[in-house]
Amino acid sequence: MRKIETIQFSPESVSIIDQCLLPTEKKIIELADHLDMGEAIKRLAIRGAPAIGIAAAFGVYLGVKSEDESDSDRFFTKCDEVISYLRGTRPTAINLFWALDEVQKVLDENRSRGPAEVKKLIYDKAVEIYEDDLDRGMKIGEFGEPLFKDGANVITHCNAGGLATSGYGTALAPLFMAHAKGKRIHVYADETRPLLQGARLTTWELMEQGMDVTLISDNMAAHVMKVKTIDAVIVGSDRITLNGDVANKIGTYSLAINAKEHGIPFYVAAPFSTIDPLLESGNDIPIEERDPKEVTEGFGKRTAPEGVKVFSPAFDVTPHKYISGIITEKGVIYPPFREKIEKLVNN
Repeated sequence: MRKIETIQFSPESVSIIDQCLLPTEKKIIELADHLDMGEAIKRLAIRGAPAIGIAAAFGVYLGVKSEDESDSDRFFTKCDEVISYLRGTRPTAINLFWALDEVQKVLDENRSRGPAEVKKLIYDKAVEIYEDDLDRGMKIGEFGEPLFKDGANVITHCNAGGLATSGYGTALAPLFMAHAKGKRIHVYADETRPLLQGARLTTWELMEQGMDVTLISDNMAAHVMKVKTIDAVIVGSDRITLNGDVANKIGTYSLAINAKEHGIPFYVAAPFSTIDPLLESGNDIPIEERDPKEVTEGFGKRTAPEGVKVFSPAFDVTPHKYISGIITEKGVIYPPFREKIEKLVNN
């Protein structure tokens, strides 16, 4: 599998691919501080649950990199302020909070050390989170690949490839791995309204890998399942609860219902950090609501009357009863989920 350089970093600078510009322009932007990183997360210049977590960790480093090293109390106060700010950027993806908690542990365990040393420890933790995600993506690919036969037709939703992670993806990782092993995989990519992450990002990634992809609008999925031979659906996730309910990009829930109706396996792929051990079910997951303009005048062109009311949740929750398996770096979890997830969480 070839990885995508979603995030590039050194102790001097952190850069990302601006995903708002894809597929027409591939632009690398350098981020000066945590405010730049926070804005990039909010406007979806970087998006996808694992990538948001990695970005947040590097965001903490950027926020304190230039901080005065002569006053430890002031330095640690600044660290706390930066973490608090980044926690408020997006509410649904648990990976963001998990990564910031990992950085917080570094701070809590090293408050007796000087600012210069702690800065390096924060940077090293961000790099560790990045490298761990690369390893997780590879393992998700390895565990998920056997689920897809040679010649399989697969539907996916939104973007859960390299752009959504450190480089290998979650939902796309098993498909990339199957392709690398010589399997012929044909992917039907949902457009994913209203911001078209499937059309703009997933198709771009698959074509970059030389894979066979057909773009469909979201409301075509049921028809495609009826008239084509679809072997599986695979999606990523922004948060998974103890009972196996899954939050993912809006439209995932209806896709899962359609798959169930047509007898098609519905898989979720995510690193274990996406599981929220504090939440019992999907009813407890906070759902982000986006700017109405993303619906009424997406990409700068008005497509609805002025003053119309808009409801624009970024995510929905798919109940566990519709899910055939959850592919993680620890293996594939099959129903019933709760006992198996709790066992993995406690190990």
